[in-house]
Amino acid sequence: MTLISILVGTLVAGMGSVWLAALLAYALLSRFTQHLLSLAAGALLATAFTRLLPEAFELSVSAGVSAQALFAALLVGLVFFFLLDKAELWHHGHEHGHDPQHDHRPAPHIHTHDASHDHEAHAQHAHEAHHHGHDAHHHDHHHSGGWAVLLGDSVHAFGDGILIAAAFVADARLGVAAALAVMAHEVPHHVGDLVVLRQTLSNPRAALLKLTLAGSVTAVGGLMGYLLVGALHEYLPFFLVVAASSFIYVALADLIPQLQKRLSPRETAAQVAWLFAGIALVAALGEWAQH
Repeated sequence: MTLISILVGTLVAGMGSVWLAALLAYALLSRFTQHLLSLAAGALLATAFTRLLPEAFELSVSAGVSAQALFAALLVGLVFFFLLDKAELWHHGHEHGHDPQHDHRPAPHIHTHDASHDHEAHAQHAHEAHHHGHDAHHHDHHHSGGWAVLLGDSVHAFGDGILIAAAFVADARLGVAAALAVMAHEVPHHVGDLVVLRQTLSNPRAALLKLTLAGSVTAVGGLMGYLLVGALHEYLPFFLVVAASSFIYVALADLIPQLQKRLSPRETAAQVAWLFAGIALVAALGEWAQH
């Protein structure tokens, strides 16, 4: 029964987030994306601090694990996800390292008897060469960017599946909260992915299909997590702490910085309201699951 719950939860989190993102992207509802960022940040923080960490500390008592060891695991988890993020940023920076706009190699000189005509022809040739290089750069960037998006999403989905599985093994209600929190924070991310993939693929349905397949890898991670956590059940508190560190890092390093910009008082109030809505959603889910 636990395995079935894990598979259902991971598929909802992985594939459901892609379809919801497609609804927002294709139905011209992108104005809700910023609200989802606030909602997801609140849900992730609430799930980590009010669900995952308390459960980990409760299990640590019976498992004989000290609080100091769990806090050390939380610290290691935060640093680990920071290093993963740095590695991804370095990779993307390396891909974008060459900018044709800063390529100052001289264009071939065109010989002519008219000096003014020669200057204009030279300028025109340089202009065309620049745009040709610029377009080629963007074509190559979009082509490679599409594969980078799919690969990155697949790896991230696999990790999410393992974390969701750990939550379900500890408690079914905790697993539901973790799956919903993952889905909430993946939706805004997938909206951006669909934009990139639509630039690399002429068919929007193909973009949606490929991203859906990448999202389905969450179920593979869930199966692996079920086997791994089942074999190492005594380390379940550490799995939950690592899951909490992932949620905390995503909320504080990825989502909230996107919300830190100058807005009108009304827009700021909306951000705060959606943030608390995410927290309230997790709290309400916990109360509902206890009855």
